[in-house]
Amino acid sequence: MALHITQQCINCDMCLPECPNDAIYEGIKIYEIDAERCTECVGFYEQETCMAVCPIDCIELNPQYIETQEQLLEKFKHLNQFKKQNE
Repeated sequence: MALHITQQCINCDMCLPECPNDAIYEGIKIYEIDAERCTECVGFYEQETCMAVCPIDCIELNPQYIETQEQLLEKFKHLNQFKKQNE
């Protein structure tokens, strides 16, 4: 699953620099997570870094984007390959 940020977000900026896939961005009212870029840190870390630094625990699994570990790893590989091509 991708992650998402709930309405309880206080825009503290803690999560933004933590995302290795640049999936977190500033939305209209709160920070948001691009589900197409979120791999739950699979391929980078053992746990979700944005969740680890969120002071109010407003980042959770997004039930609209159900993905297996294998699918998340494939997404990571695809994003990483695309990133290398654009460097």
